[in-house]
Amino acid sequence: PRSAMDHQPKFFENLSGTGKAIGVLTSGGDAQGMNAAVRAVVRMGIYVKAKVYFVYEGYQGMVDGGDNIVEVSWESVSSILQVGGTVIGSARCKSFRTREGRLQAAYNLVQRGITNLCVIGGDGSLTGANLFREEWSGLLEELAQKGKIDEDAVKKYAYLNIVGMVGSIDNDFCGTDMTIGTDSALHRIIEVVDAIMTTAQSHQRTFVLEVMGRHCGYLALVSALACGADWVFIPEYPPEEGWEDSMCVKLSENRARKKRLNIIIVAEGAIDCHNKPITSEKVKDLVVQRLGFDTRVTILGHVQRGGTPSAFDRILASRMGVEAVLALLEATPATPACVVSLSGNQAVRLPLMECVQMTQEVQKAMDEGRFVEAVRLRGRSFENNLNTYKLLSHKKPDAELPKTNFNVAVLNVGAPAAGMNAAVRAAVRVGITEGHKMFAVIDGFEGFARGKIKEISWGDVGGWTGQGGSILGTKRTLPAKYLEKIADQMRTNNINALMVIGGFEAYLGLLELSAAREKYDEFCVPMVMVPATVSNNVPGSDFSIGADTALNTITDTCDRIKQSASGTKRRVFIIETMGGYCGYLANMGALAAGADAAYIFEEQFDIRELQANVEHLTEKMKTSIQRGLVLRNENCNENYTTDFIYQLYSEEGKGVFDCRKNVLGHMQQGGAPSPFDRNFGTKISAKAMQWISKKLKETYRKGKVFANTDDSVCLLGMRRRNLVFQPVAELKNETDFVHRIPKEQWWLKLRPLMKILAKYKTSYDVSDSGQLEHVAMHSPKEAETGAI
Repeated sequence: PRSAMDHQPKFFENLSGTGKAIGVLTSGGDAQGMNAAVRAVVRMGIYVKAKVYFVYEGYQGMVDGGDNIVEVSWESVSSILQVGGTVIGSARCKSFRTREGRLQAAYNLVQRGITNLCVIGGDGSLTGANLFREEWSGLLEELAQKGKIDEDAVKKYAYLNIVGMVGSIDNDFCGTDMTIGTDSALHRIIEVVDAIMTTAQSHQRTFVLEVMGRHCGYLALVSALACGADWVFIPEYPPEEGWEDSMCVKLSENRARKKRLNIIIVAEGAIDCHNKPITSEKVKDLVVQRLGFDTRVTILGHVQRGGTPSAFDRILASRMGVEAVLALLEATPATPACVVSLSGNQAVRLPLMECVQMTQEVQKAMDEGRFVEAVRLRGRSFENNLNTYKLLSHKKPDAELPKTNFNVAVLNVGAPAAGMNAAVRAAVRVGITEGHKMFAVIDGFEGFARGKIKEISWGDVGGWTGQGGSILGTKRTLPAKYLEKIADQMRTNNINALMVIGGFEAYLGLLELSAAREKYDEFCVPMVMVPATVSNNVPGSDFSIGADTALNTITDTCDRIKQSASGTKRRVFIIETMGGYCGYLANMGALAAGADAAYIFEEQFDIRELQANVEHLTEKMKTSIQRGLVLRNENCNENYTTDFIYQLYSEEGKGVFDCRKNVLGHMQQGGAPSPFDRNFGTKISAKAMQWISKKLKETYRKGKVFANTDDSVCLLGMRRRNLVFQPVAELKNETDFVHRIPKEQWWLKLRPLMKILAKYKTSYDVSDSGQLEHVAMHSPKEAETGAI
């Protein structure tokens, strides 16, 4: 952490790209979101007055030159944000691996004065770029000797700067939590699994699903976690000797428990502990021979690379693209080639070769059978996923479970949010594993007061991860008016701890219950809250369960609306999003959908701004992009309503563009949870349950649980890079209770990004970026506090 005194804030307006030329290329296997990255690099580059060039067909185009390297304009990247794959093409290139090929590539770049390259691809592509950079001055010397370029050019273009972004659906690159395309690939897998589950239910079938990942099990592991698969095979964590028996036992136990279907997920690179491949066919044959179950294999193949990028991938790629241009502007001959990546929720720069070396270390560890080491090298997020999966998928026999004699109740509070059920499932299963009796409360605090509470078992929550809404039922009612009755219920059912999954009301509810501790001993028990609301307006957490699903709904709808507007020409759509007073959905939706403006409560606006936006759109209609998209948060301003803005735009745009409006409404709360929300809900809830167990042990004295300190009522949130438990009492100072939002919100820092990408002049504080970090090996202890 750097103190504010160290150096003045750094603004990107002071960084100029004048006289610089940036080449952007995509290489290796394609991934959804590459186009969003290309768009961000092009627009940010042009914004800072640099020239930007497309290099078509990856390194092949760089070697071939000619029409493969062209200067591009702002409009060149219009309408590509929602397209999967890469519009500038990607090719495997043999000739770039030879020195002659690289010599030709260097000549083609120098001809156009390009000395800055932004490479979007996998580790192979990035390694190639680094070699090119190291050879650069030698290549120029050779070109000069051959008389192809003059000595001035050698001096003028002496250095090549390289910044990489990792585009790969496998998420197999060390140093970055998520690579561009991973989240979208998970979307494809989960869509397929959800569809298969309905048919498998009908026929009592077993399905073996093969997913991509030749050397990395991330997709298999996370999709297994997200759909509650019965068994998963990944290269980093081969099953123990005799796995055939234990798998078959597990499958038949599940059938005996009335579970009608089994899902087994196999990564294409799965191996056993002798490094021999485990194929989906082999798994199927085993199940058929030993158990006689009706079994089918589905190989997902290239479906996983296809389709439109998810909201997460678009935002990730847009953030990375802008960061990549900043890194190129600040690069000196002394800075090593770097990759821009995401750690937790923060953009970071890392030395490219450190990442590549560590990625190769994982492969080496796997080849040599050091599997524990391989999992650790993959990073804390991977390790966390694996531990959570192991915790939730296999129920120990009752005889082996500890008995704590503690009763823990789980309830949903507030509005429904996709992912709540995944959180309940994780809480119930971890609680049972830790030896507690788990109770489910129906319909929030109101149901609690009415005694709607029942014990819930391991099997009761099977299949819950993929269900949207709230199965337990949820209400916005606060506990204050039912304190007496809730206390009675806590006493009657002997509840020793509470886990509340919900939005802002859940937070208010915990504040009320902890205030009531003076009067009621029943509330002197550990209580924890897990944030779940589409609005993402809970203090103490960067993300809430459900917000990602809502964001995807908004993005999908905006894509369709943009398509309709492009057809009609010269049409501007005004779209109203949910969120209460919190502008998260409007702002991030605008970034993911490529909107022209987003009106939010957190950034006051007046009639002059509305007028400027209309003029901006009028100018835009003169270009080849004849459509506009404007998002408005439902409570951004009580007088400038959606109708008002619609009427103003209609009047001011007369003769230039016409207007339509659309209120998205409750569709933002519904739908099947996205992979992110399933995974986030599952992991954060499992962690909250472990905290409850720890607190119960600490506060158990003389035969009863008694907890009345502030640190026994906590909210578990994701803050930048870590999951942290924060006493709700301490969060009071961080909350604007009138508008039900946190006083400071991290995403407001991304607000200028949207404006830059929509061609508005804006100020952008980039003090956070620019520090080159090193790839840290994490210690096993750290994995517990670690990333999502």
